[in-house]
Amino acid sequence: MAIDQLNIKNKRARFEYHLEEEFSAGIQLSGTEIKSIRAGKASILEAYCVESGGEIWIRNMHITTYENGSIYNHKPRADRKLLLNKKEILGIIKFLKIKGNTIVPLKLFLSEKGWVKVDIACAVGKKMHDKREDLRLKDDKRDMDRAMKR
Repeated sequence: MAIDQLNIKNKRARFEYHLEEEFSAGIQLSGTEIKSIRAGKASILEAYCVESGGEIWIRNMHITTYENGSIYNHKPRADRKLLLNKKEILGIIKFLKIKGNTIVPLKLFLSEKGWVKVDIACAVGKKMHDKREDLRLKDDKRDMDRAMKR
């Protein structure tokens, strides 16, 4: 699979959360995990990040087991360590101490060097009226585009 073709996104994140600051982080993976990701068999829709022992971990990210893996295959929903700078980790830990804040993954991709990276964002949950406002704006934009096309 070519580098440009791997593009696993979390489309719900921008709808469910107000995104504040974005980071790009590496992920510590085993051999069968990277092979499954390169085949496009991963999902970050239900994933979120937590702090444990001064490190940032991604939880609930699903990577399908590799078909050709043997007894050394990985667990599909294991916690995986994110590779960030110390300054970024301290900023994220400070952000997570405030109630209602979370870290959500936005996109899983391959870097130019072939490393798997994930874009994460500091996020605050939206209220129901904010979501309705976003849907209304999206519908209005679609109607305007239709009118301009005619």
